[in-house]
Amino acid sequence: MTKILIIEDSQDIRENTAELLELSGYSVDTAADGIEGVRQAKANLPELVICDIMMPHLDGFGVLQVFSNHPDLSKVPFIFLTAKTDRADMRKGMEMGADDYLTKPFQEVELLRAIESRLKKQKTNIPVSENESDVVLAQKALDFLDFEHVAQEKRTVNLAKKQVVYSEGDSPARLYFLVKGKLKTYHTNREGKYFITSFVQPGEFFGFVDILENQSYRESAEALEDAVVLSISAKEFSQIIKENIHLEIFFRKALTGYLLKNESILFSMAYQSLRMRVAGALVELANTYGNGSDLPVTLKLSREDLASRVGTATESVIRTLSEFKKEGLVEVKGSEIKILQASKLANLKY
Repeated sequence: MTKILIIEDSQDIRENTAELLELSGYSVDTAADGIEGVRQAKANLPELVICDIMMPHLDGFGVLQVFSNHPDLSKVPFIFLTAKTDRADMRKGMEMGADDYLTKPFQEVELLRAIESRLKKQKTNIPVSENESDVVLAQKALDFLDFEHVAQEKRTVNLAKKQVVYSEGDSPARLYFLVKGKLKTYHTNREGKYFITSFVQPGEFFGFVDILENQSYRESAEALEDAVVLSISAKEFSQIIKENIHLEIFFRKALTGYLLKNESILFSMAYQSLRMRVAGALVELANTYGNGSDLPVTLKLSREDLASRVGTATESVIRTLSEFKKEGLVEVKGSEIKILQASKLANLKY
């Protein structure tokens, strides 16, 4: 039986909520203030916490801070339950690590759905494992985004190598999640030359930047190999992040990371040598599609694609790869590039 801790200073709300959850099959502990709630949580580890914000002695933000710094409590799903409706307070709670935020008065079904969703997400692991089926991976994405109620909008598409998902200039119609395979996003200039803006790996969302900024696609997305993509409509996505502050924060952080990464790439193109730029692109590929260690990583990537990420001519990339091969940093065979020592490539000085 799932154990839930309710921390609420209002006796009526505390007792009524406890009764509702017990009738729904949960085991419930209660505390009348933040200090008592923390004591109970440490003594009897809950599987989920529902906590008020405005309480004597230690408020909800303080309780969450204690949980965040405690090794046994930091991963316990945490739902704020409060009469405060100020969006700044909601954002503060989510940025501190709260999983959800319900305002009083709340509907019984709303609370139960929030609990079910948090418990389900506790079991969800993104990024994904290549050994799992496409159905399982797709469901993980749906669980993560609370998309269970838009199943009719869900689409799973099998892509062939070089198949385009969307093109720059199109109006964003869907949010995409890469289940399997590899993709690239790229921008094409007026002369028809293209620059790769990112490599996408399984377990990542893409196509959301222009949805968030409400504008046409500034880049295209194309499969680098056979791939499986899950998507839902941009309209549903926009509506859901308006209703779920934690999802909005998640994607805003992803947007910030995307912009910072591209700023770093433009800086390197302007100030770093060709060798360092090619090395940087190879390290990025190793980090994206490798296992996170310095073990060799083998990739199939055309010299044209590598050159378009670096921002140079294909011939220059081929020459630089030959230098790296002589130095024992990579092996090259046809379209395959085996990155032997990513750490040494990352630490090149010139």
